[in-house]
Amino acid sequence: MPMMGYGVWQIAPAECENYVSKALKAGYRSIDTAQAYYNEEGVGTAISKSGIPRKEIFLTTKVWISNSGDEKAAQSIDESLRKLKTDYIDLLLIHQPFGDYYGTYRAMEKAYKAGKARAIGLSNFYDARFVDIAENMEIKPAIVQLETHVFSQQTRMRKLAAEYGTRVMAWSPLARGMNNLFGNETLKNIARKYHKDIAQICLKFLTGEGIIVIPQSTKPERIASNLAIEDFELTEQEREAIRQLDTGSPLAADFNDPALAKFLLDYDKQFNPDNK
Repeated sequence: MPMMGYGVWQIAPAECENYVSKALKAGYRSIDTAQAYYNEEGVGTAISKSGIPRKEIFLTTKVWISNSGDEKAAQSIDESLRKLKTDYIDLLLIHQPFGDYYGTYRAMEKAYKAGKARAIGLSNFYDARFVDIAENMEIKPAIVQLETHVFSQQTRMRKLAAEYGTRVMAWSPLARGMNNLFGNETLKNIARKYHKDIAQICLKFLTGEGIIVIPQSTKPERIASNLAIEDFELTEQEREAIRQLDTGSPLAADFNDPALAKFLLDYDKQFNPDNK
């Protein structure tokens, strides 16, 4: 799995094919989508039109809450395969730790054994819920996708996941610009030294920590620059300075918040463009 991928969260279905095509042309070979983004078809069309062999592209999608459970998840996985125009998904995740996620994981294990998924894992599962799945299911999660950035470095979860051979994958690796990310003096000083921008410093730090990243952008220059982090190395002193920015808490979402749980459980009614 590439350490750097292109995320398509909040990219409108009608625009997704265009931006994924741009990302593939820029050199990305890992694309992260989800059933709840409603843009899997755009991803699939861009990949099929790209001329890039399917085996060279790492494709991730996620099963949504409303599709949870053994039967519904299995049906939704087949529907995702249809929309993505592929006969296998490289990484298949449970998107949220709500609903019948035990049934969903069983369906994903069956998909794995049938060759429909090359790897399976979790998204937004923390602490006890992560351990619950890892301890009780036959196939250990390959990946746990979490809000991870310089202000929330997931140190504890990275250690916990490592006990099960699970890697952490960062969503919002640039913190959505929150907490004055692009005005942070520590990051500005390091960026100035290497003639890089702050986004590149953040992505270089995270990948250097062994964290897989999936930044999202619809600006061609940002799509390209996010990928251009191979021509410099941070010193250990610089890495330690960035580690000190960690607050130990998420900025975007607290999955122990009942209000967030209710919002996510009602998500389809609000955001499904087909109103299904």
